[in-house]
Amino acid sequence: MPNVKRRTVIRSLAAAPLAAAWPATTFAQRRKDTVVLGMVLEPPGLDPTAGAAAAIGEIVHYNVLEGLTKIGMDGAVTPLLAESWTLAPDGKACTFQLRKGVKYSDGAVFDASAVKFSFERAKDPKSTNKAKKALFDNISSVIVHDPHSLTLVLNQADASLPFRLGENTAVILHPGSVAQAAAKPVGTGPFVVEAWNKGSAVVLAKSPAYRDAAKVKLAKVTFRFINDPAAQVAALLAGDIDGMPRFAAFQSLKQFQADKRFVVEVGSTAGKGIMSINNRKPPFNDVRVRRALAHAVDRQAFIDGAQEGLGKPIGSHFAPTDAGYVDLTKMYPYDPEKAKALLKEAGVATPLNVTLTLPPPPYARKGGEIIAAQLAKVGINAKIENVEWAQWLSGPFKGNFDLTIINHVEPLDYATAYADPNYYFGYDSAKFRGLVSQLAATSDAKEKARLWQAVQRQLAEDCVNVYIWNPAQVAVFKRGLKGLWNSSPIFANDMGAVSWS
Repeated sequence: MPNVKRRTVIRSLAAAPLAAAWPATTFAQRRKDTVVLGMVLEPPGLDPTAGAAAAIGEIVHYNVLEGLTKIGMDGAVTPLLAESWTLAPDGKACTFQLRKGVKYSDGAVFDASAVKFSFERAKDPKSTNKAKKALFDNISSVIVHDPHSLTLVLNQADASLPFRLGENTAVILHPGSVAQAAAKPVGTGPFVVEAWNKGSAVVLAKSPAYRDAAKVKLAKVTFRFINDPAAQVAALLAGDIDGMPRFAAFQSLKQFQADKRFVVEVGSTAGKGIMSINNRKPPFNDVRVRRALAHAVDRQAFIDGAQEGLGKPIGSHFAPTDAGYVDLTKMYPYDPEKAKALLKEAGVATPLNVTLTLPPPPYARKGGEIIAAQLAKVGINAKIENVEWAQWLSGPFKGNFDLTIINHVEPLDYATAYADPNYYFGYDSAKFRGLVSQLAATSDAKEKARLWQAVQRQLAEDCVNVYIWNPAQVAVFKRGLKGLWNSSPIFANDMGAVSWS
């Protein structure tokens, strides 16, 4: 489980009239029971067990679909569909007592059989669930004792199990409606999917079947997709949206901080922003070339130029908020001459022509220009290829790329990303897999801490990717909107807890 997140809250200090304002009547109507939020990316589907996009969880996790446990904004794990759980002394079994009186939005009863169905489906070799390797392959069996209790039997002890079960890939689907889950999932959460207008928005409506419906203050939530930073600013100023939990137009923050109509909050994430490298493809299959790439990148210049200074440099695939984090940024300091020497040592003739594929988020598009300029200084000509999210998922994420820039937002995803040689950047290390197996098998706190550091050092030593930055989360929203997350241990928007004051 990650450490409790430390967050900084920045609130506006002085008023400064802005160019546009929303109509007063529209705002007054909206304040009662509706909220419109801006999202950077549109998800490829609405089933988080079927795809890797964090944008799926931003809409449906905790709102439509729920898991046995819940990860809060501070990273703490609490009961959700499970009331309690007991871990066996050897750590290889966990028994859950399920919440009673829970129904799916269509009136079907939630019980242990639904959990068994969801987990066995995720464990199936044909499953596309991205957490399969880290979680479900470790489940030996699911034993149902009665409708409200079951035991997960594990192959290896996993002290992080309660946290893993709170991630969006472990939601409990409706056994009778999985075929429609990608377009209109049926869950036990406080909302139902009312409409999905492709390319525009997803609309959620309050579920009358929800067990705590009286506590849910919003009747309708609309997630609008706005990946252009200038359009995000315009939408906020015009009152078209009430907020952006993950605001991307960092250059406009001072404008919103200076206006009393808005609140700006800066918090932490579990993200690892990296330049992914195709380890299967020559010359990147030579560690010297990968190390050259790392020395060619000025992390702080990237953070200052693409993130307005909001973020922290990292040196491995761990965030500063993760348990066992160790700062490894000094292993590959910015050193263009060292980068040139390594390329020469590896026998790489320059200029080396490569393709840098960039998905839509501003950190990638703006940051990609910065990275390309830095690579050019060491003799690497990076041709920029801008793609839409669906193209990124069907291209780089399938292993068809040279270099790409992406923020991995899943917490503690080192096993999912690096222990599977088939993962998109193709890292294949028996030594690393051995460390992961040892880490999964130990329950000793000191040994875990040692192995967490060993895992990070191995990834840095092999320079699998260029580890650049841990992004900050920036939320901008109208004053009076309460309950939005301002930190993201996982990418979620818990709208059942949101209201207008």
